[in-house]
Amino acid sequence: MRKHFLLWLVLAVTALCGCCRKGSGPALLSYTTPYPYETVTVQQPPVTNEVRNVIFLIGDGMGLEQVSCAWVLNHGKLNLDNMTVLGLSRTYSLSDLITDSAAGGTALAVGEKTANSHVGTDPEGRPLYSMLVKAQEAGKKTGVAVTCHLADATPADFCCHSDDRYKYDEVIAGYAVSGVDYIAGGGRDYFCKNRKDGRDIADEMARKGYAVATDEVALMGAGLPILALLSDDNLPVALERGDLFRHMVAKGLQELSAQSGDKGFVFMIEGSSIDDWQHENRIDKAMEELLDFDRTLGDVLQWAAADGHTLVVVTADHATGALTLQDGNLQEGRIEVAFGNDSHNGIAVPYYVWGPGSDRFGGILENAELGRLITSFI
Repeated sequence: MRKHFLLWLVLAVTALCGCCRKGSGPALLSYTTPYPYETVTVQQPPVTNEVRNVIFLIGDGMGLEQVSCAWVLNHGKLNLDNMTVLGLSRTYSLSDLITDSAAGGTALAVGEKTANSHVGTDPEGRPLYSMLVKAQEAGKKTGVAVTCHLADATPADFCCHSDDRYKYDEVIAGYAVSGVDYIAGGGRDYFCKNRKDGRDIADEMARKGYAVATDEVALMGAGLPILALLSDDNLPVALERGDLFRHMVAKGLQELSAQSGDKGFVFMIEGSSIDDWQHENRIDKAMEELLDFDRTLGDVLQWAAADGHTLVVVTADHATGALTLQDGNLQEGRIEVAFGNDSHNGIAVPYYVWGPGSDRFGGILENAELGRLITSFI
């Protein structure tokens, strides 16, 4: 009897493991999105058109493996499929083979590599000035829209300077002197509360003329310059926030284009939380963030196609989670994946380009080279 019980136990454990694993690898996670969507098809204007506007979209943690998973989930269709030029970006920093978002974002923003944890500064802490500063010097309007809190590394890389990304008081104070016309994301508490210096940065910016919006209704009724602080910390997750991110981006396009005239604008848009949920190995939430990012890209491409003078570039600052797509079903929109870690990795990430000037891109670039090439159109 005991032998039969032990045999049954072994068979049961083997069957259970077989449901979760392939071979001896890590446990597989299965996911099917409840919200597949129709993608757009846009025709690129002539590559020889004058570039007046630059829209730079960053999917934080969005490597080729993450894009591949999203493509399956949406039944073999993504708005990224419209992009006409593809290349690879190497992401290592000056201090580490595996970059963090501070160094990775700074390389893209300013066209120079730096050390991990540095936000818009070189390894010695000296300020480096982003493509938004060059745009301002050229008389262009500038904007950022993100799903994270604005103290996070990537938006700060474009607007602020600090030798330590976690010096949040210092980082946020940089927005007050950045001159950026449209700033939208989360992080009210970093501006108005939880500050050791007692400053209210939102109030200071309001006194400088910014319309400070704390909800979507107020944002939609505001005019430049705008500071939109739409949550205390990060924005709600994609499955809860609905079309908020898309509306933030649409409002930015509306205001920046209306106020820039023939000079044009530069707009950085980040799908920030793709990365956050991969650190938690939550494939469901990470994928919904990426799919929301792709829906937003569809809106951007439709706007840019109508404009005819807008260069659109999409990339990642790094990939996250050592993610592998191991099984699934394209017709069902189902994936089975495994995470190899809960951190970043050093694999080169893809970049995608569309619009006037896109013929100058392609091939393998350092992330800083990619940043410099984008900036050359400003």
